[in-house]
Amino acid sequence: MKESAAGARAAGHLPEEIARQLEKRILAGEFPVGAKLPSERELSAEYAVSRPVVREALSQLKLDGLIEARAGSGVYVIDKSGMKAFRVQPVVIEEAKSLEHLLELLVAIEVAATRIAALNRTPEDLKKIRRALIGMEYAIASDRLGDDEDYAFHHAIVAATHNPHFIALCKHLEFGARHVIRRARANTRANLTGLMDAVQGEHKEIFDALEKGDAEEAGAAAERHLRNASERMKVYLRDKAPETP
Repeated sequence: MKESAAGARAAGHLPEEIARQLEKRILAGEFPVGAKLPSERELSAEYAVSRPVVREALSQLKLDGLIEARAGSGVYVIDKSGMKAFRVQPVVIEEAKSLEHLLELLVAIEVAATRIAALNRTPEDLKKIRRALIGMEYAIASDRLGDDEDYAFHHAIVAATHNPHFIALCKHLEFGARHVIRRARANTRANLTGLMDAVQGEHKEIFDALEKGDAEEAGAAAERHLRNASERMKVYLRDKAPETP
């Protein structure tokens, strides 16, 4: 039986939570191999969420190898017992090694994506990236976290690669990594308030390099941003750690 939609909302990330709920229902046999899932409209009504939220949840299940879409027919449960889909392991943000491993992966992928985006971005891509950048500035000025705008900024950069494999991989990573990024941003605002302008400056450097079409500069700016985010998180964890007697 599925969990309540209210429970999904309480978890803070609807697409991920709905994906996990549907996965539980599939593994429990409610939707066996070969079964057709309810339509997006039906799932939207069932979970009391928008269709884009359902669509994103289904995308996650496709990446996990649990379902497939058949043109003109619908979405079906498939047998992937002989294969194991790649999935980011749960990250315990207070464990330095767990966090370090995730950030190493993000640096490797996002830096490469940013370099490619600098070469492939279109004027429309730049508009979307700039819009998200301005959105973050307004969020900071309004004393809001701005994590939605931060997500839009990095998502628009990946989309600007126009490489479907990068887009699919980064979309998959977002499910496992977004809560870490949100937590890092929340900690920066709550505990290192003076650094918020520096964080926004890092975003501006990335955008400027993308606008110039400078792949090396864009990649270097993205790497600085991610490594600085890691250092800010380490400062927070160090300050939070209990004192040893």
